[in-house]
Parts: sequence; C-alpha cells; structure tokens
Amino acid sequence: MHDIRLIRDDPAAFDAAMARRGAPAVADTLVALDRRRREVTTEAQTAQARRNEASKAIGAAKAQKDEATAAALMAEVATLKQRLPELEAEEARLGADLDAQLAALPNVPAADVPDGADEDDNLLVHERGTRPDFAFTPREHDAIGPALGLDFETGVAIAGARFTLVRGHAARLQRALGQFMLDRLTREHGYEEVAPPLLVRDEAVFGTGQLPKFAEDLFRTTDGRWLIPTAEVSLTNIVREQILSHDVLPLRFAALTPCFRSEAGAAGRDTRGYIRQHQFEKVEMVSIVPPEASEEEHERMTACAEGVLDALGLAYRRMKLCTGDMGFTAARTYDLEVWLPGQARYREISSCSTCTDFQARRMNARYRPEGEKATRFVHTLNGSGLAVGRTLVAVLENYQQAEGSVAVPDVLQPYLGGLNRLEPR
Repeated sequence: MHDIRLIRDDPAAFDAAMARRGAPAVADTLVALDRRRREVTTEAQTAQARRNEASKAIGAAKAQKDEATAAALMAEVATLKQRLPELEAEEARLGADLDAQLAALPNVPAADVPDGADEDDNLLVHERGTRPDFAFTPREHDAIGPALGLDFETGVAIAGARFTLVRGHAARLQRALGQFMLDRLTREHGYEEVAPPLLVRDEAVFGTGQLPKFAEDLFRTTDGRWLIPTAEVSLTNIVREQILSHDVLPLRFAALTPCFRSEAGAAGRDTRGYIRQHQFEKVEMVSIVPPEASEEEHERMTACAEGVLDALGLAYRRMKLCTGDMGFTAARTYDLEVWLPGQARYREISSCSTCTDFQARRMNARYRPEGEKATRFVHTLNGSGLAVGRTLVAVLENYQQAEGSVAVPDVLQPYLGGLNRLEPR
C-alpha cells in the first residue's frame, strides 16, 4: 500500500516509479480522488459543527421567546441532519475507492533495481560453488527419482496433476533437508522457529499482498479461509495491527511448512517432475526491522539462504531481478538459482525480497522509535531458506552416481542415521 501524502507531494515521481513496474500513470487520478474525499470530510465536519451550534441556539431562542428564530434554526438542523449521513456515506465511498486503487498498485522499485521486462533482463550478481563434472551423461531428477521414491503416477492418481507421492528414500531425504535448513537458520542465524497456521483469513492474505489481485493463485476453503502459498503470510502477520517497541527489533522468524499454490499463471510450465507442484514444502524466513536496517537485513537474509547452498555443496548464482520480473510487494528481490546438471541450467531455489513499508501499511504494523512519541511503519522482508522440493531435485541431480544411486551430502548424513548413499529400489 502506498502513502497518498507522498503521491500528493510528488505525483510525477510516483508515476515514473509505476512506469518502471509497467503500471499506468495514475497519480493525477489518485490525487483528485483524495482531494474530493478531503473536501467531503471538511464539509461533513463543518456541517456537524454547525448542527451542534444551531442546536444550542434553539434553546437560547426559545428562552427569549423568539419563536421565529427558533423555527428557522430547527429547520436548519433538520436539513443538516438529513445531509450529514449523505456526506458520511460519500466520504466512506470515496475512501474505499481510494484504498482499492492504492491496493492494486505494486511497490515502488528501489533505485538500484534494473529496468527490464522479464527474466532475460535480470542482473547477475555473482556465481558460487563448483559444478560437478560427470564421467557419464547426468540424468534429470524425474528419471532418477522414481527408483528412490518420487512416485509421480500415484500422486496424480490420488490428487491430480502437479501432485507427487514421496516415499522411501526420497521422503527421508526431503525430511532431512527441511530439518537441516530450519536448524541452520535457528541455531546459526538467530531466527525464531515458528509453527504457524496453514489456513488464514482474508485480511492476512491482503496484508502480504496476495489479495485482491492474485486470488486465482491461491486455494480457498469452503469456510472462506485461504491455504497459505508460503509461510510468509502467517509469519509477517504476526505483527499485524501492532505497535512494537524499538528495542524488540529486529524480529526474525523461520518456519518449515507445506505451501499450496494453484499455479494458475503457470499453465504448460514444468509439467514434468517435481519442480512446480500445487503442494510443496518450504523453509521461510521473515524479518521485521526498522527502516534504517532493511538494506543490511536484505543482504543478511540472502546470505543466510546462500549459506544453506554452500553447506550442501551446490553451485548457484545470485540474480538481482529487474522491474518486470519482481513480485508485487517487492522493492528489490534477489533470486538464488541452483545448478541442475540434468537440465544443464540454473533454476530458482530461493527468492529474498525487501518490501520496505509496503506490507506494513496494509497490515498497520508500526513501531515507536526510541525517544519519540510518533510511530512509524516497520519494514518487512521475506525469503526462502530454501524451497525443500527444489533442493531435493538439486541434490538428486548433483549427487547422482552412474549406477543410479545418489550420494548423501555430508551435512545431511546425521539426519539420515549416518546413511551416506541412497540406493535405488
């Protein structure tokens, strides 16, 4: 959500920022709507004050037996009594219209975000790790996985397309990955572990920006709740409608949860394998910080996600997303893309975004700076640490052996009872 006062102060700058996101110029429309709303508010306040004043004057006129003045005042009060609800209704309508238009606009991109239309215009920040060198032609995960427990056919038979039954070695490896990620974030980086609700209300999904624009990407239950597309929704809303003291910040939360996405905008993409599922697991990081700390926190969060990839011995690269490829709520996003030798390409495995105060305004999440009476909006950040299913894919492809087994990365072996190799069934 945007601050209409900032748009009033510099409408040209706001339109320029929206143009970078591919959004139309709307500042003049918003300013005019806000001006009319404020005019109606002033008129309603003036009318209410006059009504109170006239009501008192009626008694004084009657005390002086000035019936003509009393009658005129009573007529005026009656007119104002009729007009006030009309003004209040118009004020509410204009306010709702303004809020709806503001809520439909994406966040302002940070100055260092490259302009561009899509992923082809993203900027490489760095590459890390060593790609494995195979003495054989590496296979993709959907060829390796079935012998280890990735049962694509049964998943589809049970639940339909984009569902997979994970069993045996693959299930154990997936569990190990999620627990390793969560342990690393909580033990080494100070994130507080959270087991959040998987079903949330409208206001929670609105607060993190999925509603109203992206409702088709979500699953809704019959009682009107939403299955979370990521734990970002639940974790960020922990501070909804709160005024935090400065000394509790930063807050850092991490959760390992199932996630649910309809993938409405991904028709025809990644229909094979385990890359793009309706149900998947992810370790999510969320940070709540004062504005002056958000730049540093974005780098810190991204480095935490990179540390997981480093520990797993996976080659990856960091990309800074261009304006046309960023998510709706992000001011800047780093994508981490892991090397998949079977596909001979990098694939996204984590996105880490700073949302500045965009989500906080939607949630009314504030803090009181030390020594100040006024409150300010916090800054929120979120990132994957990592997508568990995609990490499973990366381990299968990068640690595959010629005979079909998969070596277990050293850091995962304690989670698998010391097992160092997964043998096909």
